Amino acid sequence: MRIGILTSGGDCPGLNAVIRGAVLKGTEINGQEFVGFRDGWRGVVNADIMELTRHNIRGIAKQGGTILGTSRTNPFEGENGGPENIAANMERHGIDAIMAIGGEGTLAAAKRLTDAGLKIVGVPKTVDNDLDATDYTFGFDTAVQIATDAMDRLRTTGESHSRCMVAEVMGRHVGWIALHSGMAAGAHAILIPEQKTSVEQMCEWVQSAYDRGRAPLVVVAEGFMPDSMDDPHSERGLDAFGRPRLGGIGERIAPLIESITGIETRATTLGHIQRGGVPSAYDRVLATRLGMAASDIIGDGAWGQMVALKGTEIVTVGFAEALGKLKTVPQHRYDEAALLFG
Repeated sequence: MRIGILTSGGDCPGLNAVIRGAVLKGTEINGQEFVGFRDGWRGVVNADIMELTRHNIRGIAKQGGTILGTSRTNPFEGENGGPENIAANMERHGIDAIMAIGGEGTLAAAKRLTDAGLKIVGVPKTVDNDLDATDYTFGFDTAVQIATDAMDRLRTTGESHSRCMVAEVMGRHVGWIALHSGMAAGAHAILIPEQKTSVEQMCEWVQSAYDRGRAPLVVVAEGFMPDSMDDPHSERGLDAFGRPRLGGIGERIAPLIESITGIETRATTLGHIQRGGVPSAYDRVLATRLGMAASDIIGDGAWGQMVALKGTEIVTVGFAEALGKLKTVPQHRYDEAALLFG
């Protein structure tokens, strides 16, 4: 069986480890051959492929990004898009099945194509850790560590000037990165999309920390909305799927904190630095296991399924289950962290 692998959507640490795990298990144990589609679904619709052998995936597990490239291409758009054209491209190049590595948008496209008759399995990918069908996704652990390291540095400069520092991290719909990195860095306030918080409450936490002689650290997820806002802060237009490009909420709340408390406040947006660099050891292992398991379910013909982590075990779930709802931060987890605020 000849399998085409793609990485689609935002990149994250661990993608190359998935590719390596799948190719090694598939070629050595499951009798499979592999090619890679360049730049996600764009490579699928344009039949832009490269060979994936044991030789050319050597040593890639520790590399960040993806050797295949990625994009936010919609496979149903354009003159070469749609299931019929994709199926014809696959047949022309002798590709029997697709392994799609990506997040919610990638897996939603994979489900539609599977429903149309294509043979596809999935591997979940998102630094936000917001897919409900898996306990953790690779890339999340690395993103949290990068954010924590950055906050440790922000705290030292904040303490030197007795400033309040606001660190904005990724998190469009959920606050897992903000919650974990904020707790790890000892933040005095953590602001996440799941929790509407007033500016007055933020300032109360900041003032309390400042009055104790601390330089306050506020962590905010990009999708956070104060209780005075109805939509996330966005001033960067829309992406290829029509979603607002978020970012900048930290720069918006920093002057509010300063004007109300009188404490000099600075904001830093970590942005794409959270996706860059080498994956952590945890993410390398998880990604490798997911890649190996994806090779296995292809051998089983489990089309329309994706691999997932439940506890410490790799399991299989359907695309529909994976796309049912987002995994948000539960109230008890936020309450646990809030005991440390102020």
